Amino acid sequence: QVQLVESGGGLVQAGESLRLSCAAQGRTFSSSDMGWFRHAPGKEREFVASIRWSGETSYADSVKGRFTISRDNAKNTVYLQMSSLKPEDTANYYCAAKWLGTPIYNYWGQGTQVTVSS
Repeated sequence: QVQLVESGGGLVQAGESLRLSCAAQGRTFSSSDMGWFRHAPGKEREFVASIRWSGETSYADSVKGRFTISRDNAKNTVYLQMSSLKPEDTANYYCAAKWLGTPIYNYWGQGTQVTVSS
């Protein structure tokens, strides 16, 4: 059973920074592909960033240059460093995981709320 627990959300002003964390339990973390997604009210869930087991990263255009995804395999944790936050970044942020041979993310955390005021 895989468990993903996000933390680090909160209320910040535009231009400020936050770091989200996602702690994983239940499978070999170092062989996982990890992703961050977000869901704002009235909008569809959208991809934010991902990091493969190899360290390869990918970002949505809307966050490139502002957000950085990283992982610490020793701590079974993936991070999302968010800088220069904008009100449109306001959403519930979810961590997701998948392992080799799985085409889609099939494990999800409960989410952490990020609210950016103008």
